[in-house]
Amino acid sequence: MNKVLTIGEVLVEIVATTRGNGFLAAQPLVGPFPSGAPAIFIDQVGKLGTPCAIISRVGDDDFGRVNLERLRADGVDVSGIEIAAGESTGSAFVRYREDGSRAFVYNIRHAACGKLRPTAASEALIESCTHLHVMGSAFSAPELGGMVMDAARRIKARGGTISFDPNLRPELLDAPGMRAALDAVLAMTDLFMPSGEELFLFDAGRDEPAVIAALLDRGIRTVVVKRGAGGASLFQRGLRVDAKPLAVEEVDPTGAGDTFGGAFLSLWLAGSDPAEALRLANAAGARAVTRLGPMEGTSTRAELDALLSEKRLKYDL
Repeated sequence: MNKVLTIGEVLVEIVATTRGNGFLAAQPLVGPFPSGAPAIFIDQVGKLGTPCAIISRVGDDDFGRVNLERLRADGVDVSGIEIAAGESTGSAFVRYREDGSRAFVYNIRHAACGKLRPTAASEALIESCTHLHVMGSAFSAPELGGMVMDAARRIKARGGTISFDPNLRPELLDAPGMRAALDAVLAMTDLFMPSGEELFLFDAGRDEPAVIAALLDRGIRTVVVKRGAGGASLFQRGLRVDAKPLAVEEVDPTGAGDTFGGAFLSLWLAGSDPAEALRLANAAGARAVTRLGPMEGTSTRAELDALLSEKRLKYDL
């Protein structure tokens, strides 16, 4: 049976309840919410019953425990999360602006997850897993990027598979070694899941069909383009499937792309029909934005089926 691994930050998110630009004045806050893009992703994988694990590092504090308890409850193997005595779990404070964009204050680099390193437990997990999910943001930290690249090569060498979500802010692209690392991962990738403009990271052209064809020619089996409020599209050799957006009330979009990715990967690994996998992943991303907190909207299969049934009934009426 497949077992999915991801490597990266685990942190808490604390959200301002008012809208505005940043934190230059006192704000009412709500949280802490379990968070971190790899953690959100793997929580969704676990929620759908796929064996999975994460390698990370948290402090021996309440913020770390909030994450460990949530991930365990949702079926994630947390044996690879090191608990660092005397250190603090990472955090992100977020405030939404009036236009829906976000301002963040991060404490990651100098928190426990910023000092992630190989351990006996993490090495054992790499040996036990058959699939690695890579997030491009991992390569903004050299030590973390090295761990991810080592795991990718080891899992791929023994016949495992790799999924890749660029998950990059534009300002990170010019970091030393970033482009080379991303190209190396793409060369090993079986499932590529960019969001919007990330599709063009590896091709200067702006012609989507040509870029998709070039990616498939590299040996990538499936390309899934996440289009946010525009739905999603899936491409394989000789196949294109589009999922229309679902109309939902947006409360908090943070983590929706990670939730989409976790749902799609679970179904893809299980050999689901591509259209069905895309439809359910699209529902997972839509449901995620209806909950405050980035991990609060991860879904079970029953919850996804209920959302799609509700939407069908509404449109049929």
